[in-house]
Amino acid sequence: QVQLVESGGGLVQAGGSLRLSCAASGSIFSINAMGWYRQAPGNERELVAHITSGGRTNYADSMMGRFTISRDNDKNMVFLQMNSLKPEDTAVYYCNAIVNTYRGSPSFNFWGRGTQVTVSS
Repeated sequence: QVQLVESGGGLVQAGGSLRLSCAASGSIFSINAMGWYRQAPGNERELVAHITSGGRTNYADSMMGRFTISRDNDKNMVFLQMNSLKPEDTAVYYCNAIVNTYRGSPSFNFWGRGTQVTVSS
């Protein structure tokens, strides 16, 4: 089994910044892509940003230029630097990882339990 634990959420004023972290642990042979998703009340979960093991990134249009995703492959961690936060960024942010649990295994999709980000106006 693989566990993903997010940290770094909280309450911030509009225009402020937060840095989210996610640490993966457990039965990990290799991690392919890692990413951040978010879900606001009444909305579906949506992609925020995604990063491959080689460092290629992909962002949702509304986050482009404000958010930066990065990862530490040695520590099995992914980060999300969020700047110029807006009230509409308020959501629960979830970490996601595509993991091979042993050599030759299929890839499995794992999720963290989420961290709340609240942006006040």
